[in-house]
Amino acid sequence: METARPMFSLVIPVYRNQGSLPELLRQVGALAERLPGALELVTVVDASPDGSYGYLLEHLPRQAFDSQLLLLARNFGSFAAIREGLREAKGDYLAVMAADLQEPIALMERFFTALAADEADVVVGSREGRDDPWLQRLPAQLFWSAYRRLINPEIPPGGVDVFGCTRGFASHLVALPEARSSLVGQLFWLGHRRKVFGYTRLAREHGASAWSFRRKLAYLSDSLFAFSDLPIRVLLVLGALGLGLALVLGLVVVVAKLTGKVPVPGYAALMVAMTFFAGLNALGLGLIGSYAWRAYENSKQRPLALVLKQHDFCGEDANGR
Repeated sequence: METARPMFSLVIPVYRNQGSLPELLRQVGALAERLPGALELVTVVDASPDGSYGYLLEHLPRQAFDSQLLLLARNFGSFAAIREGLREAKGDYLAVMAADLQEPIALMERFFTALAADEADVVVGSREGRDDPWLQRLPAQLFWSAYRRLINPEIPPGGVDVFGCTRGFASHLVALPEARSSLVGQLFWLGHRRKVFGYTRLAREHGASAWSFRRKLAYLSDSLFAFSDLPIRVLLVLGALGLGLALVLGLVVVVAKLTGKVPVPGYAALMVAMTFFAGLNALGLGLIGSYAWRAYENSKQRPLALVLKQHDFCGEDANGR
């Protein structure tokens, strides 16, 4: 009996990537020729303001592989776009990469090979080197170093930007309804059999990255509040230290009062105590408010993204392979 050939799905979020799309489609076509089964490309245009959607709408029907094109109703972010792509993908094995071609397409082939051989349920790519300028490398290194120390020490030192998984793992991932969360954190929270592949990140040839410092900071805070109680524990420590300081200060004031060394009774102690505990109270309210806001966001049960248009294209040689 002939064994059914597996189907592979490659999910790519697209935002301001029109310049790299011609080379991207060429490389995906070459990958489709090398795989032992059919390849489906799922592109999710995250309301990109350039001509990415129009280019894909025109050129995807001409490709030799099957494809889907999704257009989101507004810019929901790359993680929401990835989720929608995983939800709509039809493959037995799935992989996710960026449209800027900074991750080598050969890494996707390694992902698919490992998954099809049942070596893991989820595979992640960890950067062992970067061709980016040092001004871009340094913030990325600091970001992933903070992520490992504050949130999850299992994250590879080079961070995680791309991954692949089985259909079963993808089903568990897209079923998680959390808003303002971390997709990478969820990958590791789900467990399963995991395998890490190292790679060298390529230099960007087209456009500029939309992954700004502000977005990195927001993502780090989302990850921190979604997967760690560290802020609460820090607040408890500060509260304990503040209480101890207040007791010592109170003892000093009492002794000074009894010995007649306080010319203006209570002024210095009152001002120090008010300033310290007012700041500590503001910090505590901010941390508690961050958790409360995220709980409120999740209680709304809003969809994480809305698909405005969806197209399915059959590859030109889909019936001949």
